[in-house]
Amino acid sequence: MNTKHNTIDEYIADFPVDVQNILQQIRQTIAKTAPDAQEAIKYAIPTFVLNGNLVHFAAFKNHIGFYPTPTGTEEFKKELSVYKSGKGSVQFPLDKPMPLDLISRIVEFRVKESLERKK
Repeated sequence: MNTKHNTIDEYIADFPVDVQNILQQIRQTIAKTAPDAQEAIKYAIPTFVLNGNLVHFAAFKNHIGFYPTPTGTEEFKKELSVYKSGKGSVQFPLDKPMPLDLISRIVEFRVKESLERKK
């Protein structure tokens, strides 16, 4: 796997087709929820930026890592309690449906935080 990606497209292309599809679903969910955010590669993983880093996501052997910062995981800790998580991160298993609605709600929360921070 190439670890020097310049775009999210390049990052996604390095994975098997089934994982590519999941990554594209997550990407589209974030883009739809945060249309003013810009795509980037930061920390070698896909990132959406809006007045700073909004969320990151990444594929691993058995899960998708989703990184909405500590405030994002704290705000949704009840819903995220069924997943393995850490401070600012959560693991969504690849063998289960992606919780796109939950991802959308977390991104919406992060957008509000970002806009408040900008004020």
